[in-house]
This record gives sequence, structure tokens and C-alpha cells, in this order.
Amino acid sequence: MMTALAAAKAYANVAAQAINTTPKAAGPEAEGGGPDFGQMVSKAVNDVVTTSKHAEGQMMAQAQGKADLVDVVTSISSAQASLETVMAVRDQVISAYKEIMAMPI
Repeated sequence: MMTALAAAKAYANVAAQAINTTPKAAGPEAEGGGPDFGQMVSKAVNDVVTTSKHAEGQMMAQAQGKADLVDVVTSISSAQASLETVMAVRDQVISAYKEIMAMPI
């Protein structure tokens, strides 16, 4: 389950990534001056996939006797936290979309 502290850290990480992303010189992104939302979401999903693959690699190494159990547990919990963060953001986006669609014109 996602805790308030974990959600706050995840929000801070996404905000820091958004600030550190350099916009392209042309296109809609340059007009708004901010990072592209699609790129930000794509990067977050890619980070989750990378974290999950690392956890799977740690599990395989543990099964072969090449990794410490603490490293395996740490990588699995990191992957779980990343996935829960993405799911929480997804739920918020869906909720915002539903609110917008329910607004009278």
C-alpha cells in the first residue's frame, strides 16, 4: 500500500525530473516552455520497467547463489514502490479526466 511519505517522495521525484528536462528548440514544447508530458510519462514507465528487470536479475542471481538476499529484497521493494507510484499517478490522471468530462459546457 502506498504511504503518504512515499507518495510525496514520488511526486518530488517527478517534479524534479520535469524541471531538469531540457525542452526541444521547436514544437509545442518550446511554446509552453515546459517538458512534454508524454516524454515525462514515458520516462517514468521506462524507469519502472528498468527497476523491475533489475529486481528479476537479482532474483535469478540469488537462485544461482550469486547474490545476497538483502540485495534481492531491496531491489524487489524498490520495484514495488515504483510500480505503486505509477499506479497512483495513473489513478489521479483518470480521476482528473473523469472530473473534466463531468463538467458542464
